[in-house]
Amino acid sequence: MQQSQTRQIVLDTETTGMNMAGGPPHIGHRIIEIGCVELINRKLTGNHYHVYINPDQMIDPDAIRVHGITDEQVRDCPRFADIAQEFADFIRGAEIIAHNASFDVGFMDHEFAMLRSNAEMTTDICSVTDSLKIAKDMYPGQKNNLDALCRRLGIDNSHRQLHGALLDAEILADVYLLMTGGQTDLQLVNEGAQNSSSGLEIRRVKFAADALSVIHATPEELESHQESMARVEKKSGALPIWQTLGVSSSNE
Repeated sequence: MQQSQTRQIVLDTETTGMNMAGGPPHIGHRIIEIGCVELINRKLTGNHYHVYINPDQMIDPDAIRVHGITDEQVRDCPRFADIAQEFADFIRGAEIIAHNASFDVGFMDHEFAMLRSNAEMTTDICSVTDSLKIAKDMYPGQKNNLDALCRRLGIDNSHRQLHGALLDAEILADVYLLMTGGQTDLQLVNEGAQNSSSGLEIRRVKFAADALSVIHATPEELESHQESMARVEKKSGALPIWQTLGVSSSNE
Protein backbone atom coordinates (compact mmCIF):
# COMPACT_ATOMS: atom_id res chain seq x y z
CA MET A 1 0.00 0.00 0.00
CA GLN A 2 1.51 3.33 -1.06
CA GLN A 3 2.03 5.83 1.75
CA SER A 4 0.33 9.19 1.21
CA GLN A 5 2.62 12.15 0.67
CA THR A 6 2.56 15.31 2.73
CA ARG A 7 2.91 18.41 0.54
CA GLN A 8 3.86 21.69 2.14
CA ILE A 9 4.50 25.05 0.48
CA VAL A 10 6.75 27.49 2.34
CA LEU A 11 5.60 30.94 1.20
CA ASP A 12 6.56 34.58 1.48
CA THR A 13 5.27 37.76 -0.15
CA GLU A 14 6.57 41.28 -0.64
CA THR A 15 4.19 44.21 -0.94
CA THR A 16 3.95 47.88 -1.88
CA GLY A 17 3.77 48.69 1.83
CA MET A 18 1.49 48.17 4.77
CA ASN A 19 -1.24 50.16 6.44
CA MET A 20 0.17 51.94 9.49
CA ALA A 21 -3.14 53.43 10.65
CA GLY A 22 -4.17 50.45 12.75
CA GLY A 23 -6.30 48.67 10.16
CA PRO A 24 -5.53 45.52 8.16
CA PRO A 25 -2.04 45.78 6.58
CA HIS A 26 -3.32 45.20 3.04
CA ILE A 27 -5.63 48.23 2.99
CA GLY A 28 -4.33 50.45 0.23
CA HIS A 29 -1.50 48.09 -0.70
CA ARG A 30 -0.83 45.24 -3.13
CA ILE A 31 1.42 42.19 -3.53
CA ILE A 32 4.47 42.73 -5.75
CA GLU A 33 6.34 39.43 -5.26
CA ILE A 34 5.43 35.86 -4.32
CA GLY A 35 8.02 33.20 -3.51
CA CYS A 36 7.26 29.56 -2.68
CA VAL A 37 9.35 26.43 -2.17
CA GLU A 38 7.85 22.94 -2.05
CA LEU A 39 8.39 20.25 0.56
CA ILE A 40 7.26 16.67 0.06
CA ASN A 41 7.46 14.58 3.23
CA ARG A 42 9.66 17.33 4.76
CA LYS A 43 12.19 17.30 1.91
CA LEU A 44 12.83 20.14 -0.52
CA THR A 45 11.88 18.99 -4.00
CA GLY A 46 13.41 21.83 -6.01
CA ASN A 47 9.96 22.72 -7.29
CA HIS A 48 9.19 26.35 -6.59
CA TYR A 49 7.00 29.23 -7.67
CA HIS A 50 8.32 32.76 -8.01
CA VAL A 51 6.84 35.81 -9.67
CA TYR A 52 7.09 39.60 -9.59
CA ILE A 53 3.79 41.44 -10.00
CA ASN A 54 2.84 44.86 -11.34
CA PRO A 55 0.61 46.34 -8.58
CA ASP A 56 -0.67 49.25 -10.69
CA GLN A 57 0.36 51.67 -7.95
CA MET A 58 3.49 53.21 -6.48
CA ILE A 59 5.63 51.31 -3.98
CA ASP A 60 6.21 53.07 -0.67
CA PRO A 61 9.82 54.28 -0.18
CA ASP A 62 9.91 52.57 3.24
CA ALA A 63 8.96 49.27 1.61
CA ILE A 64 11.66 49.69 -1.05
CA ARG A 65 14.25 50.09 1.71
CA VAL A 66 13.17 46.71 3.08
CA HIS A 67 12.91 44.57 -0.07
CA GLY A 68 14.71 46.67 -2.70
CA ILE A 69 11.99 46.25 -5.34
CA THR A 70 11.35 49.46 -7.27
CA ASP A 71 8.48 50.67 -9.45
CA GLU A 72 10.67 50.34 -12.53
CA GLN A 73 11.43 46.69 -11.80
CA VAL A 74 7.78 45.63 -11.76
CA ARG A 75 6.38 48.01 -14.39
CA ASP A 76 6.42 45.35 -17.15
CA CYS A 77 5.58 42.38 -14.91
CA PRO A 78 2.24 40.52 -15.03
CA ARG A 79 -0.63 41.67 -12.84
CA PHE A 80 -2.09 39.46 -10.13
CA ALA A 81 -5.08 38.65 -12.33
CA ASP A 82 -2.65 37.22 -14.90
CA ILE A 83 -1.03 34.79 -12.46
CA ALA A 84 -3.89 34.11 -10.02
CA GLN A 85 -4.94 30.79 -11.54
CA GLU A 86 -1.44 29.30 -11.82
CA PHE A 87 -0.61 30.45 -8.30
CA ALA A 88 -3.82 28.95 -6.90
CA ASP A 89 -3.11 25.71 -8.75
CA PHE A 90 0.41 25.58 -7.26
CA ILE A 91 -0.75 25.90 -3.65
CA ARG A 92 -4.00 23.96 -3.98
CA GLY A 93 -4.38 21.13 -1.48
CA ALA A 94 -1.08 21.87 0.24
CA GLU A 95 -0.28 23.14 3.72
CA ILE A 96 1.05 26.70 3.50
CA ILE A 97 3.86 27.59 5.91
CA ALA A 98 4.30 31.35 6.36
CA HIS A 99 5.96 33.52 8.99
CA ASN A 100 3.30 35.82 10.45
CA ALA A 101 0.85 34.07 8.15
CA SER A 102 -2.00 36.51 8.78
CA PHE A 103 0.00 39.18 6.93
CA ASP A 104 0.58 37.09 3.79
CA VAL A 105 -2.87 35.51 3.82
CA GLY A 106 -4.52 38.90 4.32
CA PHE A 107 -2.82 40.24 1.21
CA MET A 108 -3.55 37.07 -0.77
CA ASP A 109 -7.22 37.14 0.17
CA HIS A 110 -7.38 40.82 -0.75
CA GLU A 111 -5.93 40.05 -4.19
CA PHE A 112 -8.30 37.12 -4.75
CA ALA A 113 -11.30 39.22 -3.66
CA MET A 114 -10.38 41.96 -6.12
CA LEU A 115 -10.74 39.48 -8.99
CA ARG A 116 -14.42 38.72 -8.34
CA SER A 117 -16.85 38.79 -5.46
CA ASN A 118 -17.21 34.99 -5.19
CA ALA A 119 -13.50 34.19 -5.52
CA GLU A 120 -11.94 31.39 -3.45
CA MET A 121 -10.02 32.61 -0.42
CA THR A 122 -6.68 31.17 0.63
CA THR A 123 -8.11 28.74 3.19
CA ASP A 124 -10.55 27.47 0.56
CA ILE A 125 -7.53 26.44 -1.51
CA CYS A 126 -5.12 25.17 1.14
CA SER A 127 -4.50 24.98 4.89
CA VAL A 128 -2.25 27.51 6.63
CA THR A 129 0.33 27.14 9.40
CA ASP A 130 1.97 30.17 11.03
CA SER A 131 5.64 29.46 11.75
CA LEU A 132 5.82 32.65 13.85
CA LYS A 133 3.30 31.14 16.31
CA ILE A 134 5.43 27.97 16.48
CA ALA A 135 8.51 30.11 17.21
CA LYS A 136 6.72 32.14 19.90
CA ASP A 137 5.58 28.94 21.62
CA MET A 138 9.15 27.57 21.52
CA TYR A 139 10.95 30.80 22.45
CA PRO A 140 8.54 32.93 24.50
CA GLY A 141 9.62 36.48 25.19
CA GLN A 142 12.40 36.39 22.58
CA LYS A 143 12.80 37.94 19.14
CA ASN A 144 11.37 35.51 16.61
CA ASN A 145 11.86 37.18 13.24
CA LEU A 146 13.76 35.22 10.58
CA ASP A 147 17.13 36.81 11.32
CA ALA A 148 16.85 36.07 15.05
CA LEU A 149 15.74 32.48 14.40
CA CYS A 150 18.60 31.92 11.96
CA ARG A 151 21.11 33.04 14.61
CA ARG A 152 19.45 30.88 17.26
CA LEU A 153 19.28 27.78 15.06
CA GLY A 154 22.69 28.16 13.44
CA ILE A 155 21.42 28.85 9.91
CA ASP A 156 23.74 30.87 7.67
CA ASN A 157 21.79 33.71 6.08
CA SER A 158 24.78 35.97 5.43
CA HIS A 159 23.79 36.16 1.74
CA ARG A 160 20.53 37.86 2.72
CA GLN A 161 21.11 41.60 2.34
CA LEU A 162 17.50 42.56 1.58
CA HIS A 163 14.19 40.80 2.07
CA GLY A 164 13.08 38.89 -1.01
CA ALA A 165 10.14 36.51 -1.20
CA LEU A 166 11.93 33.52 -2.75
CA LEU A 167 15.06 33.83 -0.60
CA ASP A 168 13.00 34.33 2.55
CA ALA A 169 10.85 31.30 1.69
CA GLU A 170 13.98 29.18 1.29
CA ILE A 171 15.39 30.40 4.61
CA LEU A 172 12.03 29.87 6.30
CA ALA A 173 11.98 26.27 5.05
CA ASP A 174 15.24 25.63 6.94
CA VAL A 175 13.92 27.40 10.05
CA TYR A 176 10.59 25.55 10.01
CA LEU A 177 12.18 22.13 9.54
CA LEU A 178 14.63 22.67 12.38
CA MET A 179 11.92 24.00 14.70
CA THR A 180 9.65 21.03 13.99
CA GLY A 181 12.10 18.15 14.23
CA GLY A 182 15.01 18.83 11.92
CA GLN A 183 15.61 18.36 8.22
CA THR A 184 16.55 14.81 7.33
CA ASP A 185 18.19 15.62 4.00
CA LEU A 186 19.39 18.97 2.70
CA GLN A 187 19.86 17.57 -0.80
CA LEU A 188 17.12 18.38 -3.29
CA VAL A 189 14.91 15.45 -4.20
CA ASN A 190 14.91 16.67 -7.79
CA GLU A 191 17.31 19.54 -8.51
CA GLY A 192 16.02 19.94 -12.04
CA ALA A 193 12.38 20.51 -11.16
CA GLN A 194 11.09 24.06 -11.07
CA ASN A 195 7.98 26.11 -11.61
CA SER A 196 8.99 29.73 -11.69
CA SER A 197 8.36 32.84 -13.69
CA SER A 198 11.82 34.11 -12.67
CA GLY A 199 13.82 31.22 -14.14
CA LEU A 200 15.72 30.88 -10.86
CA GLU A 201 16.93 27.53 -9.53
CA ILE A 202 17.34 26.74 -5.86
CA ARG A 203 20.32 24.51 -5.15
CA ARG A 204 21.21 23.12 -1.75
CA VAL A 205 24.56 21.79 -0.61
CA LYS A 206 24.58 18.50 1.22
CA PHE A 207 26.27 18.74 4.60
CA ALA A 208 29.49 16.69 4.78
CA ALA A 209 29.45 15.50 8.37
CA ASP A 210 32.50 13.26 7.82
CA ALA A 211 34.61 16.37 7.15
CA LEU A 212 34.34 17.51 10.78
CA SER A 213 37.30 16.95 13.08
CA VAL A 214 36.94 15.96 16.74
CA ILE A 215 39.07 18.00 19.17
CA HIS A 216 39.76 16.43 22.56
CA ALA A 217 40.62 18.36 25.70
CA THR A 218 44.28 18.40 26.75
CA PRO A 219 45.36 16.91 30.11
CA GLU A 220 45.82 20.45 31.45
CA GLU A 221 42.30 21.42 30.35
CA LEU A 222 40.85 18.28 31.95
CA GLU A 223 42.67 19.03 35.21
CA SER A 224 41.36 22.61 35.19
CA HIS A 225 37.85 21.30 34.51
CA GLN A 226 38.02 18.87 37.44
CA GLU A 227 39.19 21.66 39.75
CA SER A 228 36.27 23.85 38.63
CA MET A 229 33.80 21.03 39.20
CA ALA A 230 35.26 20.44 42.69
CA ARG A 231 34.66 24.09 43.54
CA VAL A 232 31.08 23.86 42.27
CA GLU A 233 30.50 20.71 44.35
CA LYS A 234 31.93 22.35 47.47
CA LYS A 235 29.81 25.48 47.04
CA SER A 236 26.59 23.63 46.25
CA GLY A 237 27.08 20.92 48.85
CA ALA A 238 25.89 18.25 46.43
CA LEU A 239 27.31 15.94 43.82
CA PRO A 240 27.02 17.06 40.17
CA ILE A 241 24.05 15.37 38.49
CA TRP A 242 26.25 13.40 36.08
CA GLN A 243 28.04 11.76 39.03
CA THR A 244 24.74 10.70 40.57
CA LEU A 245 23.95 9.08 37.23
CA GLY A 246 27.33 7.43 37.01
CA VAL A 247 28.48 9.50 34.03
CA SER A 248 32.07 10.73 33.76
CA SER A 249 32.62 14.46 33.16
CA SER A 250 35.84 13.84 31.22
CA ASN A 251 36.16 12.98 27.52
CA GLU A 252 38.13 9.84 28.12
